[in-house]
Amino acid sequence: MTWILTHSGERFDLLNPQPGMVRLLDIVHALAHTARFNGHTAWHYSVAQHSLLVASLVPPEHQLVALLHDATEAYLGDVTRPLKRLLDCYQELEHRVWQCICERFGLDSELPDCVHEADRIALATERRDLMPRDDAPWECLAGISPLARRIGRWSPEKARRHFYARAIALLAAREGSLGVSA
Repeated sequence: MTWILTHSGERFDLLNPQPGMVRLLDIVHALAHTARFNGHTAWHYSVAQHSLLVASLVPPEHQLVALLHDATEAYLGDVTRPLKRLLDCYQELEHRVWQCICERFGLDSELPDCVHEADRIALATERRDLMPRDDAPWECLAGISPLARRIGRWSPEKARRHFYARAIALLAAREGSLGVSA
């Protein structure tokens, strides 16, 4: 068996993902319940809340891809950056799933630089607000400052509601701009 059963009851084949297997509601539900940093934060902080933060930091034309930049984690889980670098197999699976998600939502699979930058700003802010104090530098945050505002404490339900509403608004705006009804 190479598939997982998603929240909606869809079988998602990890080795042969297809765009038709991707469901927005599955992504929303899973990311709202998936903890960043393997849960080693001051309180539950979801990938959905992180993704909303990243999307808030980029220009409007890149907000949908920023919101979905970690959508693979709905199917593969949130693997910490140090472990991910050690797992070639995971990286290949992540690439396949990302390509599938991009095809499903009509996105370019190459993330714009502004999304990478926003992701690092979010990470710097998360480190300050959510992680235990540790003075060791994180190389990936060299030259990056956290946001002035603090991260709030959200339940998975709140993250789920906000992520879904934002995704629907961004998808509708994009379809409207293409002359297609939502």
